[in-house]
Amino acid sequence: MSRMFGTDGVRGVAGTELTIELAMQLGQAGAYVLTRRQAHKPTIIVGCDTRISGGMLANALMAGICSVGANAIYVGVAPTPAIAYLTRKHKVDAGVVISASHNPMEFNGIKFFNGDGYKLSDQLEDEIEALISNHMKDVPMPTGSGVGKIEYRFDIRDEYVKFMKKCVPIDLSGLKIVVDCAEGASYYTSVKTLKELGANLVAIHTQPDGTNINSNCGSTHMSELKARVVYEKADIGIAFDGDADRMLAVDELGNMVDGDQIMAIVGSHMKQRGRLKNDTIVVTVMTNLGFSLMGEREGLHIETTRVGDRYVLEHMMEHGYNLGGEQSGHIIFLDDSTTGDGLLSALQLLKVMVETEKKLSELAGIMEVLPQALVNAKVPNHKKEKYMDYAEIAEAIAALEAKFHGEGRVLIRPSGTEPMVRVMIEGKDQALIEEEAKKLAGLITDIML
Repeated sequence: MSRMFGTDGVRGVAGTELTIELAMQLGQAGAYVLTRRQAHKPTIIVGCDTRISGGMLANALMAGICSVGANAIYVGVAPTPAIAYLTRKHKVDAGVVISASHNPMEFNGIKFFNGDGYKLSDQLEDEIEALISNHMKDVPMPTGSGVGKIEYRFDIRDEYVKFMKKCVPIDLSGLKIVVDCAEGASYYTSVKTLKELGANLVAIHTQPDGTNINSNCGSTHMSELKARVVYEKADIGIAFDGDADRMLAVDELGNMVDGDQIMAIVGSHMKQRGRLKNDTIVVTVMTNLGFSLMGEREGLHIETTRVGDRYVLEHMMEHGYNLGGEQSGHIIFLDDSTTGDGLLSALQLLKVMVETEKKLSELAGIMEVLPQALVNAKVPNHKKEKYMDYAEIAEAIAALEAKFHGEGRVLIRPSGTEPMVRVMIEGKDQALIEEEAKKLAGLITDIML
């Protein structure tokens, strides 16, 4: 049986894989594990993105929370990093976000933060899963005045807006910005923040209806934003994903600026001003080889972890670093936030543009992005960790690794959040690596489906 928790909480198709029963059990087990040592009646903040299933799952989750004697504060639609911030600001015992991030609308997910606003360790997640597997054995279920209650606080997302402006207090009045909110959780907070900082703002995909989140928009579908930036003669385009914990950019020429480039731009700027701790940036194995070359030239130390922003964060905390992230746009500024924050990342990038008075295309030139092909192989979710058990797949991977040895690299890994195996190849010839990546992905799908 595969592990219930992936790299970013529990995810699945809402109603069939992520059922209301499972949401209630996660509320019960999560509340118990995260608050059992508290002498007071514990409180947990709950928020969600704009998916139609969010309310259904939130109510089931909060029923579970209340059934073990904890209180819930429901803030409604809010970005994932806003929930992390509000959890620590209000000194509650935990926070929960109901979101499937960049996934299609039929998916949803549940992820926890501890009282300090950090994602849970594998050990705590395993404890929650074990309780559910054991049908909540020995967990007390209070009655009468012992059960928890739900408080509704839709107003406190404005506290997150205020905090963002405090973190990066810049004047954006000289910039024209196009922001794509992905019909997701950032539709209110990002627009309000950027406008209040003075930006000439063009906001698109800010009319969520529960079914249109991430649909041909946001950080996973950048074509419209690229065209709109050029049409509007804007200085920059900013794209969030569904829960706004990641961000990608578009320069004034319509070219995408990914997470690696954003970290290169902001990290080198921080280093020049003495704000980058130990002159180090933490990235994952998926980071483009061009990032390492940039680091050598700029005097930046680059450290690498496994894929997943939680592992980047763990490494940063263990070694005292304050900047890290992923190519996908999950970027952690640990001086201000405990998790990836798309809006904070956007503000930090805009700050560099304001302070240097340079166009984004010029700033992005700090790093050459080497040719890279990423193709997803669709496989059954319960099999995705076992792709190397198939001899034909293992042999094909070994042959590719030998082919690109010394001139690139091959990285194959199961997705932490979707029923896929990701095939990534870097090399000198874009057409060749794309052809080889598609061929291997097709083989994996054919054999494993």
